[in-house]
Amino acid sequence: MSHHNESFEIYTDGSSLGNPGLGGWGVVVVSDNKILSEVGGCEDHTTNNRMELKAVIEALKFAQSKHPTGNLIIHADSAYVLGGVTTWIHGWEKNGWKTSTKKEVLNQDLWKELIGLVRGYKGGITWQKVKGHAGHVYNERADLVATTCALKQKNVV
Repeated sequence: MSHHNESFEIYTDGSSLGNPGLGGWGVVVVSDNKILSEVGGCEDHTTNNRMELKAVIEALKFAQSKHPTGNLIIHADSAYVLGGVTTWIHGWEKNGWKTSTKKEVLNQDLWKELIGLVRGYKGGITWQKVKGHAGHVYNERADLVATTCALKQKNVV
């Protein structure tokens, strides 16, 4: 049973080997300092930014299905994802998905999916910047899931 005030720390990471190249994303869901779930996936021809976005999208889909009213603290080391979701998206929507220099926003498909999930989520969402590769155990784990998926090795132990 999910309680309304349950809190979940979610660590997300994306990686690509080559830009574009093989890519992977990883999500680690933590509650009470225990890993509850890990999710990961890969794509053949992708970019680092797309994988970072995909990780957050999959984290939200997971939360939506398992903890639909929980309070989420979403940790990402991508300034691109955090800037977009908290700030830039409002301008992009206003300007018909054009950047300030009138170019098409890249990765619109993923941004639209992400913002739909954010707005549809019934619990609370807090965005947290985490320093990449700074030895943070859960962030390192999300990174490992992502890179392992990118390398197409399915067993992440």
